[in-house]
Amino acid sequence: MRGFMALATALACCSLTLAQKTISFPTADRGVVFADVYGSSSKGVVLAHGGRFNKESWAKQARILEGAGFEVLALDFRGFGQSHGPGDSNLDNAPFEQDVLAAVRYMHSHGVTSVSIVGGSFGGAAAGDASIASEPGEIDRLVLLGAAPNGPADKLKSPVLFIVAREDANASGPRLPRIQQQFDKAPQPKELIILDGSAHAQYLFETDQGERVMREILRFLNAKPGTETSPREK
Repeated sequence: MRGFMALATALACCSLTLAQKTISFPTADRGVVFADVYGSSSKGVVLAHGGRFNKESWAKQARILEGAGFEVLALDFRGFGQSHGPGDSNLDNAPFEQDVLAAVRYMHSHGVTSVSIVGGSFGGAAAGDASIASEPGEIDRLVLLGAAPNGPADKLKSPVLFIVAREDANASGPRLPRIQQQFDKAPQPKELIILDGSAHAQYLFETDQGERVMREILRFLNAKPGTETSPREK
């Protein structure tokens, strides 16, 4: 019996591995984005990494989302892996929102009817900017980890969940004040979850709060329209 269970577990793991495939697609400004795709569903999630990460860094979260019924696309931004495009050598000013929009539109063109985005750090900022630049209805929901859009948050077109650690900071100081400002400007429905500690963006998954972060993401992505929690800090 133990042997059978071990085999079943191994086959399940292999199935998840085989479900992953690497694809590429163009951006509107003639770049090319490479991405890993997990599963198949009418509900999709784009995973947008931070500056110290890449598409492979989302593997654990991607498989959890796949198991929850989502098709998942984890992209490499231009300048990472094989992805390339205008401005790909400048992390400060490259049009990374173009990569996110291209990923969203790729999913829509391949049968995914509802596409949300989870982005960390500059990937979260790019996700927010993609929502601002998107057509109404293109992006279902946004989850921004340690991030806020670069553009005006009042122009966001998607319900948004901000998650940030209270002591998260960079050389310029704490990130929370700016994230709070952008949260205050964002249209409803919106949520802000402030966690203890200093872990930034995807590093939150490596802390003892990692499971909670994943639960909050799944709750938010699965909420029925009109039932999102009111603005809050928790």
